[in-house]
Amino acid sequence: MTDSRRSSTSSIKSDIKLDTETPGSPSDQERFGSSLDQKAVAQSKEQPSGSDPSSTIPSGIPNGGFTAWLQVLSGFMCFMSAWGMVNGFGVFQDFYSSTLIPHVSNSDISWIGSIQAFLLCSATVFAGPIYDHGHPRLLVVFGSALVVFGMMMTSLCSEYWQLMLAQGLCVGFGAGCLFLPSIAIIPSYFTTKKAVAMGIAASGSSFGGVIFPIIFRRLEPRIGFGWATRVIGFISLATLLVPCFCIRARAFPKTRRKLLDFAAFKEPAYALFSLASFIGFVGLYVPFFYISAYARDVSGLEETLSFYMLPIMSAGSIAGRIIPGLVADKVGALNVLACCNLCAGTLGFCWIAIHHTAGGLIVWALLYGALSGAFVSLQPTTVASITEDLSTVGGRMGMNTFCASFGILIGTPIAGLLVGSGNWVGMQVFSGATLLGAAALVIATRISVTGLDVSVKA
Repeated sequence: MTDSRRSSTSSIKSDIKLDTETPGSPSDQERFGSSLDQKAVAQSKEQPSGSDPSSTIPSGIPNGGFTAWLQVLSGFMCFMSAWGMVNGFGVFQDFYSSTLIPHVSNSDISWIGSIQAFLLCSATVFAGPIYDHGHPRLLVVFGSALVVFGMMMTSLCSEYWQLMLAQGLCVGFGAGCLFLPSIAIIPSYFTTKKAVAMGIAASGSSFGGVIFPIIFRRLEPRIGFGWATRVIGFISLATLLVPCFCIRARAFPKTRRKLLDFAAFKEPAYALFSLASFIGFVGLYVPFFYISAYARDVSGLEETLSFYMLPIMSAGSIAGRIIPGLVADKVGALNVLACCNLCAGTLGFCWIAIHHTAGGLIVWALLYGALSGAFVSLQPTTVASITEDLSTVGGRMGMNTFCASFGILIGTPIAGLLVGSGNWVGMQVFSGATLLGAAALVIATRISVTGLDVSVKA
């Protein structure tokens, strides 16, 4: 009798053990449960080769919460010290050409900012795979060290080649390591709020573009070029401690992928949008580099007011980062981006008609900052929206910004040549035409995704 009871009990235990070890058992899931992310990873491992890549996207994306918004704050700080330096380079351009190295041409000086922006974008093609393998903090710490070190070395420079090495190469490459994690991490924490979260993070670049020029302008006459630049370096150090400690990647299924996945360019939408990024960035930052010089030399504004045109433009760009994101969450990033690019390109041509009116130039700077800001904030959102497998989003964003980097590299030096020859109208036409060309390519990207139906969210 006892043996039969033991045998029965053993059989029941064996059945229970077998039942709990059965993968995907409904009773097992109901009894014990598991996190949504763990289920997604388990399901991704069971997917046969050739299955729908979107199935690897982890379910249960929080779409808010303390940790998610902490990533937005981290992205804001990264943008502030990465793109904020590029947005604010106009104050250095003006100072170098008038005071520090006046014997160097505007075009040559603009190469410092262009190389900085080029490396910011092109470094992401290498940072993308590192991010995809789960190391965003490594990128942020390394990038922060380079940016701060580069600015400290810039404070010691007195020659053109020294500025190129410190501010162009060192700060530029470090900013690229900061930029990629700040944009790639947000789509893994947000779904319906993705565009506005990206816009808030990207507004850090506009905020940096406002405060860095003002800090330099106010401090340089009092404490000199060296210490004014060091103060900016210390501000970057303090603010970058936030992402160094707080950035946190969510787990995605591990896959083996190439450093450069050229297969992505076989997708019409991705190829068209990468071309749009290249064309758009050729002319996008031309006004940011030359608005102060235009206000002083062409419009005849006093020195102080002409300087503040750059912070005014960057201030308008803050709204241009956030408001289009709010709209894009409702109607789609491609729709908003096409509209903003069309308007920004049109403003490039309207700039020709603004000569000697301070009020008109201020309004123009605010509007251009607002409309051009969408191109930076919605670019990563668009790449994420046309990427089915979010585990590859870092690499795809890296390749897209790599394409954009060549636009930045050649755009402002070409504008510098035009300005150097006194052809301000040619510079304005050049900026406006490239933005309109980018708008046409964004529209073509949208058509490749949704067709000709204008009512579809894209």
